[in-house]
Amino acid sequence: MNSRHYGTGVAQLTWGTRLLRVGCAFTYRAEVPTPAVFLVRPLWSADVRVSQEHMDVQPDVPMRHHLDLYGNRNTRVVLPPGLSTVHYNAWVDVPDRTEDVDETVPETLPDGLPDDVLMYTLPSRYCVSDVLGDEAWSRFGAHPPGYGRVREICRHVHESLSFGYGTSTALSTAADVNAAGFGVCRDFTHLAISFCRALNIPARYVFGYLPDLDVPPGDAAMDFAAWMEVWLGDRWWTFDPRNNEPRKGRVVIGRGRDAADVAMVTTFGGPRLESMVVQADEDLAPTWR
Repeated sequence: MNSRHYGTGVAQLTWGTRLLRVGCAFTYRAEVPTPAVFLVRPLWSADVRVSQEHMDVQPDVPMRHHLDLYGNRNTRVVLPPGLSTVHYNAWVDVPDRTEDVDETVPETLPDGLPDDVLMYTLPSRYCVSDVLGDEAWSRFGAHPPGYGRVREICRHVHESLSFGYGTSTALSTAADVNAAGFGVCRDFTHLAISFCRALNIPARYVFGYLPDLDVPPGDAAMDFAAWMEVWLGDRWWTFDPRNNEPRKGRVVIGRGRDAADVAMVTTFGGPRLESMVVQADEDLAPTWR
């Protein structure tokens, strides 16, 4: 589909939901026409509904939207020479509750895993479960299997890594940040996923918008967030080793094996990123409703 802007119909609020405004803006400077793929639009689910959204590029260029192999909502554009800015804004209804927790849910042995889940037990670009296997078994192998063991992995990662921008690079694997003791939210997630996979627990990488909803605001500017989903029993469960607590307002943008599958921007050339702004907060008085 080719378009320059688009919107969706307005959905009605229901009891027990909160309305969020999420979005972002990327400004690039390119020397030549540069193809790019943006992954910034939320995924729809039974609990999370995109009420209205709008995306545009300035200067005005065509956009083409498509789903990738994981079902993520990508947008393809060609950045023109000079400065260009990609804007995205959406209003999203989310449940007024944190993610589900169940301390009794068991792990599933590999021979009982669904075919499309089995791949999430394997090593990937950043989640080097084969490299970290010995440590995973020595630290967590004796822990009773199930939800509690994954929670213990998250607690360990949360306490062993210090958060800091610029402490890792785009090339840093889970083993690298485990040795260094520093990282950003994607590194926390990669390490926890690696430990889970080393124990034959399927885990996948998730990134999205995460507002400071009913929690103290963070010190840093709003950014995209990363967490993980782990297969236990017969479904995926949300875990967040960076924050290590249940949170309200998670808006999933993409899922994959690790961050390599869900880059927020992929450029086929060398444009320079001039600025990036991310928004995720509650909208108590939307003007369009």
